[in-house]
Amino acid sequence: MAESFKDKVAIVGMGCSKFGENWDMGSDDMIVEATYNALEDAGIEMKDIDAGWVGTIGFHGTGSAMTSTGITGAAISMPLKLQYKPVTHVENGCATGTDALRNAAFAVAAKVYDIVLVVGIEKLKDTGFGGLGELGIPPHPVFEGGITAPGMYALAATRYFKKYGLSPEEGKKMLAKVSVKSHYNASRNPRAHLRNVITEDQVLNAPVIAWPLGLFDCCGVTDGAGAAILCRAEDAKQFRDDYVLIKGLGLSIGPGQGSVRTDYDFTIWDETVHAAKEAYAMAGIKDPRKEIDFVECHDCFSISEIIAVESLGLCERGKAINDLESGAWTQEGEIPVNLSGGLKAFGHPIGASGCREAFEIYKQLQGKAEDKSRQIKNARLGLVHNQAGLPGKFMCAVGLYGLPD
Repeated sequence: MAESFKDKVAIVGMGCSKFGENWDMGSDDMIVEATYNALEDAGIEMKDIDAGWVGTIGFHGTGSAMTSTGITGAAISMPLKLQYKPVTHVENGCATGTDALRNAAFAVAAKVYDIVLVVGIEKLKDTGFGGLGELGIPPHPVFEGGITAPGMYALAATRYFKKYGLSPEEGKKMLAKVSVKSHYNASRNPRAHLRNVITEDQVLNAPVIAWPLGLFDCCGVTDGAGAAILCRAEDAKQFRDDYVLIKGLGLSIGPGQGSVRTDYDFTIWDETVHAAKEAYAMAGIKDPRKEIDFVECHDCFSISEIIAVESLGLCERGKAINDLESGAWTQEGEIPVNLSGGLKAFGHPIGASGCREAFEIYKQLQGKAEDKSRQIKNARLGLVHNQAGLPGKFMCAVGLYGLPD
């Protein structure tokens, strides 16, 4: 019979590079920066690491271990000089960073290793294209030129408007509130990519990418890396008093038929529902809205934040507009969402996002948010949500991180 995983693994160190158009840094540079930040935070040296996990999907420029050797454990072993230690490469789309951390945590809980390193990394700007590349999804009958991420999420937005009785104007204003909040939060975050404060009018009048999604409804193309040091919970006090425990982890891969089914709903992410259910069961969460203090969720588009929060059970379905209008998702609200700026404004280097979101949770729980004006008060439990693919074909990872009971 499976044992409870809750509170068996601790995070004792984390690091994060600056996110953005890092033209002056290669993948190796960002890996080294994030990792040495984490080692310093944990008070250890590279020689103390027993094994590593690297999360990346492999969009990188030239001149790094990732391109010279293919995407393998050498992606971090070579730049970090891990010298024959085992390193595992994990790839699960946009859920990669959280899944890498998940696999490393399971190895620690199994007592195979004592101290492990997890690195999430992506160098998107050097690829020379916008977006996430080709996606192996069957064509949808409404498209003739192939599927794009903005196009599929636009279908989710228009379907959401119709299902919940929002006029186009009401729907667009709802989306604008998400983007304004994200940019405001990122403006106070020194590591974020897009730190410009914007207005609802700017969002509403921005160039259309795929209606109703405009320029400010879409995340940018970003470089970045995040890193974590894990150990067993009983050993955590050897490193620090303010360690963070992994409370629950969930992973769900959907059947992928939504993009070719005429009855696909578009307004609920079933994979998120199932991944959250697994994580909540591990953590003993009964009422997520009341028990979870804050959330870093997958908001590659403004509509994805809305549907993700509802799919996580943190907001009644169709009621996100009420939360946004009341300020419930702001720092001072009932359930703060994407205080970092989210993927929308902090940035979304695909393999790095899960580790970076965990970094935000970790720092907030310790009371060490960079820029004290964005520090949450008395937080004890945070949630990370990553979702890969497109509406109709998702995989989802959920992590719950909290303080000792």
